[in-house]
Amino acid sequence: MAPEKPLPHSDVFASTEEYVQALLGFVGTSDVFQILCGGVHILDFFTIGNGLFNVALPEEWHPFLLSCDIMRLLDLLARDDLDNLSYDGEHHPPSSFIDYVRSVRNLSLSRTYAPPERKLPTIAATVSVGMRPKKVHEVTNFADYVQRLSREVAEHDGNDISHFVDFGSGQNYLGRALASEPYNRHVVAVEGREHNVSAAKGFDMSSGLAVAPKVRRNKKLWEKIRQAAGPGGLKDPETRARVIREIAGDELVDEGGVVDFRPRNDLTATYEVGEGKGFVQYVSGRLDSGDLADVIQNIDKGVVSENEKRQLRLMAVSIHSCGNLSHHAIRSLVMNPDMRAVAIVGCCYNLLTEKLGPPSYKHPYLRPTLQAVNGRVSKESDRHDPQGFPMSNRFSTYNEDGVRLNITARMMACQALQNWTEKESESFFTRHFFRAVAQKMFLDRGVVTKVRHREPTPGFDDNPFDMSTNPVIIGSLRNSCYTSLRAYVRGAVDKITTNTEFAEYADLMREKMGSMTDDEIEEYERIYLPRKKELCVVWSLMAFSAIVVESLIVTDRWTFLKEHGDVVDKAWVEPVFDFKQSPRNLVVVGIKK
Repeated sequence: MAPEKPLPHSDVFASTEEYVQALLGFVGTSDVFQILCGGVHILDFFTIGNGLFNVALPEEWHPFLLSCDIMRLLDLLARDDLDNLSYDGEHHPPSSFIDYVRSVRNLSLSRTYAPPERKLPTIAATVSVGMRPKKVHEVTNFADYVQRLSREVAEHDGNDISHFVDFGSGQNYLGRALASEPYNRHVVAVEGREHNVSAAKGFDMSSGLAVAPKVRRNKKLWEKIRQAAGPGGLKDPETRARVIREIAGDELVDEGGVVDFRPRNDLTATYEVGEGKGFVQYVSGRLDSGDLADVIQNIDKGVVSENEKRQLRLMAVSIHSCGNLSHHAIRSLVMNPDMRAVAIVGCCYNLLTEKLGPPSYKHPYLRPTLQAVNGRVSKESDRHDPQGFPMSNRFSTYNEDGVRLNITARMMACQALQNWTEKESESFFTRHFFRAVAQKMFLDRGVVTKVRHREPTPGFDDNPFDMSTNPVIIGSLRNSCYTSLRAYVRGAVDKITTNTEFAEYADLMREKMGSMTDDEIEEYERIYLPRKKELCVVWSLMAFSAIVVESLIVTDRWTFLKEHGDVVDKAWVEPVFDFKQSPRNLVVVGIKK
């Protein structure tokens, strides 16, 4: 089952080791890559010098990038044959630009998924309730994948996997599919959010995986309660209790006893286990490491035979476990004797913590994560979190100082530039443009100030990337706020001055921005709208370059497994989903000897 190459790297590299060396070398030496992946932020686009476009990109690239249609540029970055380019514009792409694009492409792990030639088992309609098409695709493919992987483990040492342990199971779509026909596996679903566990058990009862208790219902009364509560009202305990009291009153009791008005998710599900039948056990709580001693201690109590308890053989699985949870799942293979294999598809790289601390002089462009004015972003680089990135010893000690990524680079790695459409691109380009111009307004009017986030380093020239502005995090606004710059600025100021989350900042915003006229806002738009193309180009190049960031994170996880003697010969990475449907599609696999 293992692919021919343990990493799906380009064939331009003669071996996986050659690829890893080239990847580390590029990340550590390419100024353009380091600037685009961690050295710039959209907030500072118009606040630094004469704009980030001019200071971040080589000057010889400027004429071509400004003349190139943005969708044509995306094709050039992600799809065109670089050896057979045809370009009719006045400016042709410089050779140094093509060389950069080629390097990023070569160092990006392949996301091309080749599904099995046979038809995959179809998820029953009762099991797929609540799933969107994307989730159906992921669960269908991954359930079959880990089932086949468990067979390989069994062939490897003669014993099958007894339980799949799903890290961050959410509403347990994957676990429900594995526990149902045709797989009928035992699943331990580890989830930290109680409302997800409650919803998952409700789905289990709907699918027939669990049995719901029989309750007395007054259907007419229940319909009145449902309508009075309104959409989603019954999910809120206080609303539900109030409406039941108002509508039902004394009718809560009839000749047969109490009428049960609890929604299905609040009922106690009963799981029946039989020969050859699947089962789900939920473990609530958040994991802070890969040590599963407490989870393992409580697996299947009263469910399997004593003999089976003594022979637990676990496989950690997950579709899109966020941030450090992917690290915990991968580490579980080397920290728990009962864990025999892992198959982890990660996501949300922005939620990873940083192990090595703030950037040093060896990272001249990498900005540390700043404290946001309203406290929503912490100086996570100061945490030196042992659970954070990078995992492997090789990446932690590379070039003596280690490989480092900040939150901007990791957030950009969650993009999927290959899937961008013209309509979607224009939408988020416009939103970013409004936010960048608003930050320039905030700076000009004294709402924010310039911040030096790193003192000049001896031996290095002072550069604009050492300066930033206070990172006011506005978040999302109403759709109507994105119809014009004026609507955006008014919406942003209103949110900051009325939302308690921004209380410490509201007075300053009200004082500095309250008197700004529509004419003044329109003057900013007149000045900066002609430069919107600059922002579109830089954002596209950031997203394109960050494909290497994802490859770096995934390769680090694979390297971590390779560094452990129990796993060294049985670790690989490969795509398991169609990239167009699910861009985070690389699974990290490890099997113990």
